Amino acid sequence: MTDQKLNIGIVLGSTRQGRVSPQVGEWVKGIADQRGDAAYEIVDIAEYKLPLLGEGTGQEPGIAAWNDKINGLDGFVFIVAEYNHSITGALKNALDYVREPWNNKAAGIVSYGSTGGARAAEHLRGIMGELLIADVKTHPTLSLFTDFENFTVFKPAELHLTNINLMLDQVVAWSGALKPLRK
Repeated sequence: MTDQKLNIGIVLGSTRQGRVSPQVGEWVKGIADQRGDAAYEIVDIAEYKLPLLGEGTGQEPGIAAWNDKINGLDGFVFIVAEYNHSITGALKNALDYVREPWNNKAAGIVSYGSTGGARAAEHLRGIMGELLIADVKTHPTLSLFTDFENFTVFKPAELHLTNINLMLDQVVAWSGALKPLRK
């Protein structure tokens, strides 16, 4: 095995105006970067401007760029907002746009919502299973009521640091373990 660091994408799962996922993603990235165990980057699905699956021409530049981005990553941390007890339509659409580039990689979930986003995370786990993404056990959940001021300004409780680090430990370990399957 080489000493090359794994590439872990922190995927922002919301694209709506006024979303808070960039705040959560930057917080996770700040913690992750201090670890030095992988190369972490924010992956904002909004930047790829993916049309709804089946409604575009299939030639939009964002589709190829999205495929290339996912293909170049070894693992993921999904920042998941809970909308109507599930993941956002934008995240589901982005997951569906590629298939093999997701395979044999690991992912952690950081969710938020009125119940910590737990229901959305459970839906995402089923989708990841179909895409051959190994999801890790530790799952930090953030409450809109206690971890956000006025539901818009992210102010995480310090107690979440332990779970973020445990989740990242698992994502890095599993991503490394699965890497030989992708060669």
